[in-house]
Parts: sequence; C-alpha cells; structure tokens
Amino acid sequence: MSAVGKSANIFWQECPVGKLDRQKLLKQKGCVVWITGLSGSGKSTLACTLGRELHSRGKLAYVLDGDNLRHGLNKDLGFSAEDRAENIRRVGEVAKLFADAGLICIASLISPYRKDRDSCRSILPDLSFIEVFMNMPLDLCEARDPKGLYKLARAGKIKGFTGIDDPYEPPLNCEIEIQEEENGVCPSPCAMAGQVVGYLEEKGFLQV
Repeated sequence: MSAVGKSANIFWQECPVGKLDRQKLLKQKGCVVWITGLSGSGKSTLACTLGRELHSRGKLAYVLDGDNLRHGLNKDLGFSAEDRAENIRRVGEVAKLFADAGLICIASLISPYRKDRDSCRSILPDLSFIEVFMNMPLDLCEARDPKGLYKLARAGKIKGFTGIDDPYEPPLNCEIEIQEEENGVCPSPCAMAGQVVGYLEEKGFLQV
C-alpha cells in the first residue's frame, strides 16, 4: 500500500510481459527523441520526416506533437509558466509509456524551460532520453513564421510568446544539435532526420 501524489492506497501492478519482451518482438529499443526549439525552427518537420524514415526501415515510431496534444490531452492548459510545466510533465509521462512499450517516441514541443525537459529526462532509464535541439536563430524562425504567431506576438496580440516576451532556455548537454550550415543554409528535412537516425543506429536503438 502506498500514496503517490494525491492518490492513496494504490499499488504497482506487475505484468508477465515486460519491456524487454516487447523490444524483442519489435526488434528495436524503446526511447524518447525529444525535439525542442523555437516556434518555426523545424521541429514538426523533423519529427514527421524522422517518423517516415523509421517507418521505411520497418521501425515503429509515434509522434507526439505539441499542438496536436493541445487538442486533446492538454486542451485544458494555457501558456502560463505553470501550465507549460504541466504540459511538459504530461507529455513526458506519456512518452515514457510509449518507450516502455518498445516504441521510438518522437516528442516535438517548444518546451522552453530547461528544468521541465530535465524532469522528463530523469524519469526515463538507460540513457533513453535523446534531446534534439533545433538551434535556429530567432530571426530565421520569425521570418518563416509558418503559423503567423510571431506577427501576432510582435503586435501584442499574444502574450508570453517564447522568444519574444518569454524566454527560451537552450539545452546545456543535448545529445543532438541541429543548426544552420556554414553558408547559412538550413539542412534539408532528410539530412536532419538522417542525423538522428545515425545516432539511433550508433547507440543500438534500432536493433535488439
């Protein structure tokens, strides 16, 4: 008998089929690829391209997109610091379940605060949290402005917008950093996905 959070008298239920069994079935190792960066940095593009590349290799992956999750799981949350933290906590817990199921979970969220991303890392075992930092400059992201959000933020119609009037805290020790090439050209989606796939191969996540 134990108490966790606000729940009391709860028990952890062990099941006969475990993570290793599921990984052997899928012929891959479960992990979380956490893509973070400013709005417009290319997170969703990378996530979808990576998911497609893994699928073409016969690997099972699932994308948790920040905007998509706010249509369901996190539709009750706003964009205050407290709600952002809860948003990331929930996604981290769901991502952990996907990884435990043996899937490669691709989480694509701005996730601006370092402590929230580090909290997600802390709940995952065996170095299976892979932080991918989309290190694109603000002026590039603002020039892209695919959703028109920077324009609204500059006009004062959106408050607390990351990169404008709310901070983005870049990772200090991410596993993968993606940035502009020396000539100022952004890598292609396939090149970015290839960089992540290469890391997954090197670390043994694509085989058992």
